[in-house]
Amino acid sequence: MEPPLDLKPPSSGTPRPRARDLGLVVGPGVPGQHNAITDVPGVRVGHTTVRRPPDVHSGVTAVVPDLVGPHTPLPAGVFSGNGYGKLVGTTQLAELGALETPVLLTSTLSAFRVADALVGWMLERPGYEEVRSLNPVVGECNDGLLSDVRARPVREEHVRAALDTAAGGPVAEGCVGAGTGTVALGFKAGVGTSSRTPEAGGRRRTVGVLVQANFGGTLRVLGRTVTPRSAGAGPDGPASAPDTGSCMIVVATDAPLDARQLTRVARRAVFALARTGAAYSHGSGDYAVAFTTRPAGGPPMADTDLDPLFEAVLDAVEEAVLNSLLAATTTTGIGGRTVAAVPAESMAGPAAGGDPAGAA
Repeated sequence: MEPPLDLKPPSSGTPRPRARDLGLVVGPGVPGQHNAITDVPGVRVGHTTVRRPPDVHSGVTAVVPDLVGPHTPLPAGVFSGNGYGKLVGTTQLAELGALETPVLLTSTLSAFRVADALVGWMLERPGYEEVRSLNPVVGECNDGLLSDVRARPVREEHVRAALDTAAGGPVAEGCVGAGTGTVALGFKAGVGTSSRTPEAGGRRRTVGVLVQANFGGTLRVLGRTVTPRSAGAGPDGPASAPDTGSCMIVVATDAPLDARQLTRVARRAVFALARTGAAYSHGSGDYAVAFTTRPAGGPPMADTDLDPLFEAVLDAVEEAVLNSLLAATTTTGIGGRTVAAVPAESMAGPAAGGDPAGAA
């Protein structure tokens, strides 16, 4: 029997704080209203969470730009920090610099079913009756430490639900959608998001990011090292097998950028993972897809005006990873394996009463 659709994150009784609630302020930039990728006008997010405890903890997350489609592709770029992954649609995205579909995130072995479902959903859109070529973009992380990845639990109805329920406003984080079974930096992780509103090219712009965090390394919180042992969450050690890493990052902006410039933006998104302690191991697929909501045609910003956008992406990705960890809850999965959530007090910054020195 298929698991029921679960469109909401699991309840842990008391809401988990976000980074800023703990005094963890990354960089000088100002976030948007929701401190989320949906602060970029015209960008929506939907999740479908698929659980069948204890063996299945998975799902799909959809980042949906309102204008995207084969008749109205959006300028986009992609960067691979380490290419151990199954990012569907990457070659055409890199070759043409054009995004034709929403960006979907899911579990490794479910990526291909998700891509097929995305194609079916797109072909049913009004005005696409004559479309004969379409490039779906689907990223993935291996959630096999906690979920039965071989079961390929994410199905067409889950994909359609994520797309059909995608909305603006606050974005659910942690153990939801594509982040339900993911693990990062020794702790339970998940989906995280953040935004910035820099002034660039003489105008206020918005940059938003969403991460699916599932990578190895040692957590660094604004330079402080936090390990499971130092946080009182268990012994230190590898939290996942060497081939079950990865991080997918989606960057959206309303700045007028071309594909080349968006590829440069995507690079900075992957670089930002180093701030959080990412190891970029052999078995980790570390990718970023960046797009603008402004259709191609007008002149792009000058390269000399890009620095505020680069800084905004670096800061937003770092904060999004912290949010993905803080929102996650301790999870017991397949084989009885348990991965603990990071205790919020171990990450708290000085403004919230935390120890600025930390403990290694």
